[in-house]
Amino acid sequence: MRVYIPATLGMLRQLVSEGELFPVSGTAFAVTPTLREAYAEGDDDELAEVALGEAARASVRLLAAESSADDGADGAATAAEPTDAERSLPLRRAVLVADIEPVTVRPDLDDAVVRVGAPCRIDAVVAAYVDNAAAEPAVRAAMAVIDEADLGDEDAELTVGDALDHDLAWYATQELPFLLDLL
Repeated sequence: MRVYIPATLGMLRQLVSEGELFPVSGTAFAVTPTLREAYAEGDDDELAEVALGEAARASVRLLAAESSADDGADGAATAAEPTDAERSLPLRRAVLVADIEPVTVRPDLDDAVVRVGAPCRIDAVVAAYVDNAAAEPAVRAAMAVIDEADLGDEDAELTVGDALDHDLAWYATQELPFLLDLL
């Protein structure tokens, strides 16, 4: 199944160096039957954009969790404390697009959520989407209020929306090492 995996630049670095990564909590997004039902109209490409957008929003959550670990806050929700190399990376959303099996559709969590049952190998990655430098201030602001936005705070939702309004740049898998070297 084609999935959209929320990531950070540190996770992309891990994918390039180790050849695989496991999505945080096994969470990814996809064009699921529930997502199709939620939209009266929309072709596969439009629904894929919705799944990509959900993954990009989740990437903000990952960045916020990494930032909390940096600040010495309770890091129980994070996979691991970031390394010095990860702390030096710019704050940019990232989404991996991959073809992975097996996945479990989780409509109880949200319309596009799936759980991935195996690590994502680099040869399964179709592409990556990454923010440009211009998005960094908006992403930083969104990181600070993502929890409040999830709880329904309208001002926080507008702040997160500002970050999501930035288009992600597309990169082929073979471009990832060069992208990371240039950061």
